[in-house]
Amino acid sequence: MAELTLVGKAGTAALEQVGQTLWGFKPNLMSDIVDQHGAVTSVSWFARNMPGYERILKQWGPVRTHLVASITSAMTGCPYCTYGHAYALELHYFKERGELMSVDEREIESWCGQDEAAVVDQFRRLLVDSDLSDELGILDRVVELRLGQPATESVDDTNISHLLKMFEFLNSCGITARTESDAAHDPINKDAELRDRYAQQRQAEAA
Repeated sequence: MAELTLVGKAGTAALEQVGQTLWGFKPNLMSDIVDQHGAVTSVSWFARNMPGYERILKQWGPVRTHLVASITSAMTGCPYCTYGHAYALELHYFKERGELMSVDEREIESWCGQDEAAVVDQFRRLLVDSDLSDELGILDRVVELRLGQPATESVDDTNISHLLKMFEFLNSCGITARTESDAAHDPINKDAELRDRYAQQRQAEAA
């Protein structure tokens, strides 16, 4: 038992260090994944899946990638993943445009628990209101592939399929453990000055 505990601690530490290096903090979910699946399986899963995720970030850019991650996680009902990727989406949008999206990351997180059709409607309004109507086709394709429509060999379908499979695993872990949300799941989280400006703008808008 002591050996297993040490292996688990080592696996958790390794995954937390990945989060610390990439995003500037130790993600809360890492210990929950190791608790549920064991250190070897957990580390192996990340080794297989993260290269594809990083490829998608380069191909699509962070706004679309975090949008799909947020949509998928909200439809599945995982507040942890929804918040982390919605916050990253908000920060990238703010950095690129100097404007706020029509709702914030906590509002998006609150959509978890609604039925999938309601979640899709919320995201559809978000995209239109935030001048991201070009992403409506991606939203529709996420829904179609989740419902079992066969994927094509297109870049978009390949990327969506990878994200759906990834977040099926991550969302399941977050839901089972009721993992508490933490920060933005993206390197942009390390930009403290941007996060401060974003928070100030949100506060100003609320006032």
